[in-house]
Amino acid sequence: MSAPPSTLNPTLADLLSPSLDPLFLIPTLLIAAAYLWGFLRAHREGRAQDWPAWKAALFALGVLLLLMTTQSRAATLTQSSMALYMTRLMVLAEVVPPLLVLGLPRLRPDPRRGPGRVLNLLLDPWVALALWTAVIIYWNVPAGFNASVVSNTAAPLLPGLYLLSSLLVWSVILRPLPTVQPADIGSRGWFGLLAALPMMGVASVWLYSPRVLYTPYVGALCLWNYTPIQNQQLSGWIMMLAGLPALALAFIQLFAWLIKLSETQGMPPARVVPDSDAEN
Repeated sequence: MSAPPSTLNPTLADLLSPSLDPLFLIPTLLIAAAYLWGFLRAHREGRAQDWPAWKAALFALGVLLLLMTTQSRAATLTQSSMALYMTRLMVLAEVVPPLLVLGLPRLRPDPRRGPGRVLNLLLDPWVALALWTAVIIYWNVPAGFNASVVSNTAAPLLPGLYLLSSLLVWSVILRPLPTVQPADIGSRGWFGLLAALPMMGVASVWLYSPRVLYTPYVGALCLWNYTPIQNQQLSGWIMMLAGLPALALAFIQLFAWLIKLSETQGMPPARVVPDSDAEN
């Protein structure tokens, strides 16, 4: 029996209709409440320069998009549209994290103590890159993705992994905590370039594969009358386009680093003043 047209052709209003998921909802609301409390306290204590309103606006926008992608009916359609599922994952990986990171207040954790030491480890570029690459590669290899969909772990687990690993990546790129992130702009540019490669590689495979790679989608009735292979190719375009802003930022950082490097090398060497001249 074929599915009703309204099921296969949902409107935007249908996709954004509420479908609560406590696994994401409760932690998100707790973090948002803690952020609001800290923002109000900072302004009461006269520390508004450390926590400007524009940062709060970016953080609030990130939280809103997080709630829209995890607490709506679109989150329940994992097996009906790979493209829709990938759109959600890309919002969680490439839109929400930079907004949240840019919304952080000016914090100065001590890298030698408690939370500062933990952040110093998690925000190490190699640690962040390893975790991000593992998430991208394992869950997009057919065996890993098929197993996660069949075992019903793709819907609740994978979005969280994309979000958390991408938060680490964007934190390395944007460097919101300089006291525990001593990286210069050049190393951050190279990191951003390397971090973009796994996602671009997976997107290319989806775009040019002549067959459907994932078993659950081979005979699936896809939303909006797409065929399974069109659905897979569209997912590749979505992933590739979503990764372009981060890739562009990496090139900008590398270009700024090269300019700084050339200016430094072009400066005349500092003149050493003899002691006799200094005395005169």
